[in-house]
Amino acid sequence: MELTFTVNGRPRVVEIDPAETLLGVLRDRLGLTGTKEGCNEGECGACTVLVDGLPVDSCIYAAAATAGRRVETAEGLTHDGLGRELQAAFVAAGGVQCGFCTPGFITTLVAVLREDDKPSEEDVRTALAGNICRCTGYSQILDAVAATISGRNER
Repeated sequence: MELTFTVNGRPRVVEIDPAETLLGVLRDRLGLTGTKEGCNEGECGACTVLVDGLPVDSCIYAAAATAGRRVETAEGLTHDGLGRELQAAFVAAGGVQCGFCTPGFITTLVAVLREDDKPSEEDVRTALAGNICRCTGYSQILDAVAATISGRNER
């Protein structure tokens, strides 16, 4: 089947198998490898992308469901001011170690901060509950979010 959708602001048309996941299409057909394949069960958050601005686990999301919709990946968020700010804050706070989970965290956080520019720490923790990191212990990630929020609110 032919899938027509927008990826990172660019219209795309891809021939897919109706059973294919969004993760497979992004990585294997479009070469967007910033979205990571972790658990393949929708549990770890490494594959998080935004569909019409909302975070989804692309490893269990049917690619066909994105027909006519807007998908944003980690690569696309490098061109987004908020995405760049979060990336820089992650580095500065030590929220990046192996980096495997980072695209999923940043993608999720972009959605959170677009919705609410001053979320509480509890709101951030709740939003990140579906993202797993084995390296940082999360405090550095929360520090990075706090720094991003603070920096954005100082302007």
